[in-house]
Amino acid sequence: MKLKKNDKEMATNLTQDPHSVRTGDREKVLEVAIGREVRAFRKQQNTTVAELAQLTGLSIGMLSKIENGNTSPSLTTLQSLADALSVPLTSFFRQFEERRGAVHTKAGEGVELEREGTRANHQYNLLGHIGANGSGVIVEPYLITLTVESDVFPTFQHGGIETIYMLEGEVDYRHGDKIYPLKPGDTLFFDADAPHGPERLVTLPARYISVISYPQTN
Repeated sequence: MKLKKNDKEMATNLTQDPHSVRTGDREKVLEVAIGREVRAFRKQQNTTVAELAQLTGLSIGMLSKIENGNTSPSLTTLQSLADALSVPLTSFFRQFEERRGAVHTKAGEGVELEREGTRANHQYNLLGHIGANGSGVIVEPYLITLTVESDVFPTFQHGGIETIYMLEGEVDYRHGDKIYPLKPGDTLFFDADAPHGPERLVTLPARYISVISYPQTN
């Protein structure tokens, strides 16, 4: 059977990998990353585009194209920008080169552990751990399971910010002097320095995702 022209084009499109990174796309990402860094450094120094143009000898139009990621500046141009902004040339590439980590934890494979202050029969499964990675913030997601054997003591305190997303069951959750009834689909976002925890286990078993973020300490 012969394929018509349109059918052939469709067949060709279906064989393409939608997740592949084409060279042109990668170059475009680099241009955008450079442009964002140039703009960020310029604004940090309260320098206008016109002032930067005078310092570098580049036109305002060219600077606009660079900052918007619409052109690929030469190394000579980047060096001129680096000198004018008093930053290392390599600083323009930091967002492009920065690694973006991901942690994949399959069902049932979360590391079961006891956090400091964990109450009896509160099952904590650590789903992943993202270090500061240059941001100064550490993020830890947990799957927490409460059963009929779980104790309820709303005096758990720790540094940072916590977000709870209810998956199953119902609990009355205390934060400070307030109590929030949590049902599947509910979210609670709070400052973890205040006393917090399940005040009353309404419907069991109860499961919720808890994401804790806190600053890295040296």
